[in-house]
Amino acid sequence: MRVHKCKLEGIILIEPKIYLDERGFFLESFESNSYQELGISESFIQDNHSRSQQNVLRGLHYNKNRPQAQLITVMCGKIFDVVVDIRKNSPTFGEWYGADLGDGGIRQIYMAPGFAHGFCTLSESVDLHYKVSQIYDRNDDGGLIWNDPFLKIQWPIMNPIISSKDQKNITLGEM
Repeated sequence: MRVHKCKLEGIILIEPKIYLDERGFFLESFESNSYQELGISESFIQDNHSRSQQNVLRGLHYNKNRPQAQLITVMCGKIFDVVVDIRKNSPTFGEWYGADLGDGGIRQIYMAPGFAHGFCTLSESVDLHYKVSQIYDRNDDGGLIWNDPFLKIQWPIMNPIISSKDQKNITLGEM
């Protein structure tokens, strides 16, 4: 497994070891002892799977009162994945990190509690799997608007498809 620390404390880009042969590939997408050695100590208690079509932009989502850690893996397709530091006492508060995940090599992003998360779909469709450390509670949902002028995220798509819920997200300054 190859690991890349990011400029944002609590974000890790992970390249799991992939075993390729003429039949296809095999990888361990999660093994608790290996991930604990990376400093990922959360207990993941729920797995989620979403499918999105090309040009869909989801996010930037977070939990208001019970922040959750996430381990994000693209199963099929390609996304541009973004995390934003929303920890008010963090020296990197308001900074973001983005990476391509998916086709061309399997990579994962680990996100500690205290970040907002979003992605846009770069392929015809994408299947995204993510492990989370808190059970979903719609009453704890929060969201930053994808085009917040303070964040200046450089999304690689034009005219994204955004849900009506995500169109009502707030700016970082309104948190």
